[in-house]
Amino acid sequence: MDHLDLTLTISKSIPNFPGSPSPQFIPWSTIEDDGYNLELLFLSTHTGTHLDAPYHFTKKGEKIHQIPLSRLTGEALLIKIKKTKDQEITKKDLLEFEQKNGKIKTFSSIIFFTHWQKNLNKKFYFTNNPGLSKSAANYLVSKKINLIGIDSPSIDVGTNKNFIVHKIFAKNNILIVENLSNLEKIPSLKFDFIILPLKLKDSTGSPVRAIAYCKK
Repeated sequence: MDHLDLTLTISKSIPNFPGSPSPQFIPWSTIEDDGYNLELLFLSTHTGTHLDAPYHFTKKGEKIHQIPLSRLTGEALLIKIKKTKDQEITKKDLLEFEQKNGKIKTFSSIIFFTHWQKNLNKKFYFTNNPGLSKSAANYLVSKKINLIGIDSPSIDVGTNKNFIVHKIFAKNNILIVENLSNLEKIPSLKFDFIILPLKLKDSTGSPVRAIAYCKK
């Protein structure tokens, strides 16, 4: 099995959602003064490749530390649907995928590869990104999906300021992973994954290390 890192590297210069602070790596201890190097971190829990807990958009939803490990590992289905600025992944797209590849199974984990990650360092990355339509979200809810991942900064289209899809998924206890990278390197329709957030008590989200296991 090949291990493939699907995670953006967090640095001071990583692009961030408008209004969010840039990460800060604050020197705290040094080998010269303390015998070891150590730094403090200041960053949003939704920085880089990250997991949204349902609590992010619903008060009664699971918080990051409450999510079972069983939901963060398993087999994922890669759906390749190239989208450009402000385009939605629609229910029609999903039905066409099923016609070619078979029905999406109940409780599946789905990763969308839209080719948007190549725009990471462009100004419109966070404002004009593709995402899911309301109809697509509701269709996936009907499948009782476990987890949805995407290679864009939001599961909602960038022009949607009401976070409609986030709210639909949060209400139905569906996990969201955003800002996935290297999806173009996954060679198969299905692959095993591990997506591990920090176990932050009462948090709405966390940066993750996302890994795919692909057969050689």
